[in-house]
Amino acid sequence: METHRIHPELLKHKVRVLVVGCGGNGSTIAAGLPYLHQALLAYGHPEGIHVTLLDPDVISPTNCVRQPFSQSEIGLYKSVVLANRLNLFWGLDWQGVPERLDPTRRLDGVEIVIGCVDTRRARAAIAKCAEDWSEVDYWLDLGNNADSGQFVLGEPLNRRNRRHRLRLRTVSELFPEVIQSDVDADGLPSCSATEALDRQEPFVNPTLANHALALLARMFRYGTISYHGAFVGLSWLAGMQALRIDPTHWQRLRKKARHGERLKHGALAPTERSHHTDQA
Repeated sequence: METHRIHPELLKHKVRVLVVGCGGNGSTIAAGLPYLHQALLAYGHPEGIHVTLLDPDVISPTNCVRQPFSQSEIGLYKSVVLANRLNLFWGLDWQGVPERLDPTRRLDGVEIVIGCVDTRRARAAIAKCAEDWSEVDYWLDLGNNADSGQFVLGEPLNRRNRRHRLRLRTVSELFPEVIQSDVDADGLPSCSATEALDRQEPFVNPTLANHALALLARMFRYGTISYHGAFVGLSWLAGMQALRIDPTHWQRLRKKARHGERLKHGALAPTERSHHTDQA
């Protein structure tokens, strides 16, 4: 079984993390990152992590159904509310930026990008910013539909990550259609609490986010990982199918993506089923 070793420089200084999207997955990831920060310090990491939350959206009444926002926060920026809340509780200096990711700008000063977006256009923006002349170490992508989802940790092909047999492939390399914006759905928000719960069951976001954060925690604690993502389902008997670090398996996934069904709005299904995108 192949393994991946963490980039050694990430164990020597403060790790700068950018979370793109503060909806269902993003808000849950944000709430869990302080625990990762505390764990790293306990393991002996010199400075832990610093997080920037990026999202231009304001809180709507529907967001209060399945996201950690209250009626009193309606109309405020999601990213700012979450950052302020975490800073007050944990004594941190993390940032909330109410802006959209600009695909024309390079991501400088970021080691790990965590994408929690709900359109292919937004994923394409992350891919563009993290590749080519960027020095991003890792891109962790999360996506889900009503009761299942996936997370994929990849090393974008850029100045930091050169071509290599075992370079962790990103979600856009394994499933290219996830960045093809011409097949995006309408992108309209849920108009009622019932519709919001039809689109996503209440606990799919925490389940997916916790598995993704556990992967990062293992990589930092032990220095190596034997998988770099997984397909997670609430309704499946098995519950989780790991994404192996295996070039042959990666080639098989890309081949399936090229010859499979046209992607629909939803989560990427397990490798033996048709592939979809996310509803973050």
